[in-house]
Amino acid sequence: MKSSRTSAIALSFVLLVTAACGGGDESSTSTPTVEPSTTVATKATVDFSVAPGTHQITITGGSAGTAVVVLDASGEQVAQGTIDELGSLLFRRIDQGDYTVELADGSATSDVVSVYGPDAVPDQSFYSDQTIGAGFGYLLTRDGTTLSINVMLPGPAENGPYPTVVEYSGYAPSDPGNTTFGLLFNTLGYAYVGVNMRGTGCSGGSYRFFEEAQLLDGYDAIEAIAAQRWVLDNEVGMVGISYPGISQLFVASTQPPSLVAITPLSVIDDSYRSTLYPGGILNTGFAVEWTRQRVKEAAPYGQEWTKKRADEGDALCAANQNLRLQNPDLEAEIDANPFYSSEIGDEINPSLMVGDIDVPVFVAGAWQDEQTGGRFPRLLDKFTSSPHVYATLLNGLHTESLSPSVFPRFAEFLSFYVAKKVPDLSALPVIAGPLAGGIFGADAAIDSTNRFSGQSFDAALAAFEAEDPIVVLFEQGAADGTTPRSPQARWSALFDAWPIPGAVMTPFALGANGSLGGDPTKATGSTDYLSDPEAVPPTFYTGSGSGIWRADVAFDWVANPAGTAAVFTTEPLQEDLVVVGAGTAALWIEVAGADDTDLEVTISEVRPDGSETYVQSGWLRASHRSSNDADGLDRLPEHSHLESDRSTFAAGETRLVRVELFPVAHPFRQGSRLRMTIDAPGGNRGVWAFRTISAGEKVTIRHDADHPSTLYLPIVSGLVVPSGVAPCNSLRGQPCRPS
Repeated sequence: MKSSRTSAIALSFVLLVTAACGGGDESSTSTPTVEPSTTVATKATVDFSVAPGTHQITITGGSAGTAVVVLDASGEQVAQGTIDELGSLLFRRIDQGDYTVELADGSATSDVVSVYGPDAVPDQSFYSDQTIGAGFGYLLTRDGTTLSINVMLPGPAENGPYPTVVEYSGYAPSDPGNTTFGLLFNTLGYAYVGVNMRGTGCSGGSYRFFEEAQLLDGYDAIEAIAAQRWVLDNEVGMVGISYPGISQLFVASTQPPSLVAITPLSVIDDSYRSTLYPGGILNTGFAVEWTRQRVKEAAPYGQEWTKKRADEGDALCAANQNLRLQNPDLEAEIDANPFYSSEIGDEINPSLMVGDIDVPVFVAGAWQDEQTGGRFPRLLDKFTSSPHVYATLLNGLHTESLSPSVFPRFAEFLSFYVAKKVPDLSALPVIAGPLAGGIFGADAAIDSTNRFSGQSFDAALAAFEAEDPIVVLFEQGAADGTTPRSPQARWSALFDAWPIPGAVMTPFALGANGSLGGDPTKATGSTDYLSDPEAVPPTFYTGSGSGIWRADVAFDWVANPAGTAAVFTTEPLQEDLVVVGAGTAALWIEVAGADDTDLEVTISEVRPDGSETYVQSGWLRASHRSSNDADGLDRLPEHSHLESDRSTFAAGETRLVRVELFPVAHPFRQGSRLRMTIDAPGGNRGVWAFRTISAGEKVTIRHDADHPSTLYLPIVSGLVVPSGVAPCNSLRGQPCRPS
């Protein structure tokens, strides 16, 4: 798309919105009748551009240092600011209505601009009038912002239309040199469109993590792309892992009419609770560092490829950098908001939005995901408007959702709901090598069986939809006859819903001498430990970011020194015990030497040879109270993490605290023992580290008849577990330390 055409359409739409909302009325600007002796001062017109958006007002082309104010229709000031050195200023969270922007000294004013809400959707012609072809270009959003895109077709446009998928994120999906994902989908027969969010890449606008404008940009991108002649049925699906996986949840919640399916891989359910502040404790190891990188890359020319484009003559890419100094300092905002805030947190909480998604969904992710974390399955029963929700869940790391264990079902889903044809997986072996070798550093077979071959589309789709939607893959990395930690699962189980309807929340009472699973009415005593966050290394991995995904990764999972953890272990199990779901620990604790503490609860498997395999963890700042204790301690706790619900410990006070363990699926085999360890946060994740308040205070865990501290785990019976414990350090994402 040519830059001049884009700019013209943008200007036309901004003027259209302004006029439609009441601007340009000559009668409102007519000169009033006055007495001859009275002098009327007429304000000059500001010499910069003022454009309305969805709850935003944007100033461009101004003079650096100019102070301005925003006035509502009654003349009341609602915002003020100073134009930055790039000539720009952005006002966010402006209520819908009519406004003027004036110089702070009152000497000049703008025309009236009408700020609109999310329901101000352009006519279909706004999308269909945009012409998008193969290669790099731009599309236009409703407020005039242009988004950089890269279109990769599986063949000539005239040979289409093609089933089409869209990747939308703040990484670099529109970088013409970033073709790996596009080539993958081209190989499967799909057109691929990478779209950079506003404020990133060569896109215009200012960047803020999943603010309203980003969601609506996604809506506009879907509609503009779907309107192209080379798009099959003028409908598209969305693809992507991690950031572009999460973005699908937000965009799909706006219900673009031309969106037919989404495939969010390795995602979150709630920015605060799942990744940023798990249990109310700041995750500095991944979440803060990731945010820091996003802020850095959203700066002017923060992505190196954009400077090259601008230097080679892309004037629109250059101009689109001019609002970047209006990006908020997200890292400072994180520091300033240690408690959940509805004003900030609700906007970035997918669990509050996914109920609005009305298209089929395919979710995949790993319990021990070292980046986004494993809490995401708590979304699955919240897709209340989606006609079909499929999930593949497994142990492992951030890229597990792209592994050969997952990919065939993912490809079938896209074929049914986007390509609208009977799946043909014959191309999968072509991509299995790059996937397994490039990401996982190991050869791995991929199932390319065309299991619906010979069926009509309707019959095949009906068969697919009749299958249990929840697939749990067990012991990824320990498939028989494979290299340890190769991305293949050992066995699987199918379920018709999540949480698993047949899972029984089973209590394991804490007892004296580190016992676990005895009679709670006969439990006695207490167990002390010093909450020392420096007792073990903060993480069990210290290599490169992508090295953690490789089969030859080296983990260093260190056991706590004596006295720095409370450890409870069952007797050898008399039968196989399969945990599937999220657990919780109800702990009666006392804190000495401080008025608060941070808790990390970890479950592991101690195998018959004495080696110990990591399974899962949960975290809690102990002063953050749960709100649903009366519903039963075997229920998952609900923590508001509001500052108003925080209550510190008085000296000598014993209090019930409830720690949520992230979901997991793991078989504890007969002869193994289940262990629970309670300590200060740290040492039990690949890259997560924590800004903990723990500093050597003594924590007492009481476990007597009056204080029945108990671990609750969801146990699923009736599953056929393959014999033989997986070799130590074969399970992906689950380090094993020898005895």
